[in-house]
Amino acid sequence: MPQPWYRQFWPWFLIFLPLCAVVASIYTAIIAGRDGVNLVAEDYYKQGKEINQDLSKFDRAEALGITMVLAVDGREITLRKLTGAIPPHQALRLSLFHPTLPGRDSTHLLTADGSGTYRLNLDAPLSGKWQVRIDAFDSEWRLQETVRLPLANGHILDPKGR
Repeated sequence: MPQPWYRQFWPWFLIFLPLCAVVASIYTAIIAGRDGVNLVAEDYYKQGKEINQDLSKFDRAEALGITMVLAVDGREITLRKLTGAIPPHQALRLSLFHPTLPGRDSTHLLTADGSGTYRLNLDAPLSGKWQVRIDAFDSEWRLQETVRLPLANGHILDPKGR
């Protein structure tokens, strides 16, 4: 007497293959729904106008002749004015952007010490590729460059480095 179908290998094997595809597609849908990426901005016109304003900030930094030296050694970041018409002891906004990990992005408000050097002590040392943005506190000018950290010897940031 032959065995019933549910005791044989081939029916279960043929059921298992489509079942794996169904489970994988459900898992893929869950991942896509949880970490969806919005590639199209709803306010694209407003963002385009902001980009033009940002470019004028670079032009203003170039007109003022502003250059700064950035040094990152361990957990300390230092900024020194090299050239330019920055008012003495003006506060600066330092923004650090990681190219692939937005959770590591940060913005810091820096003030100069007695020698005119801006210092920031971080919780952990930075390494790898980072985009560094320096804005005047009044948002009049901006410097921005992509650098590979750490920079013990320093890196010159200028308006043409964008």
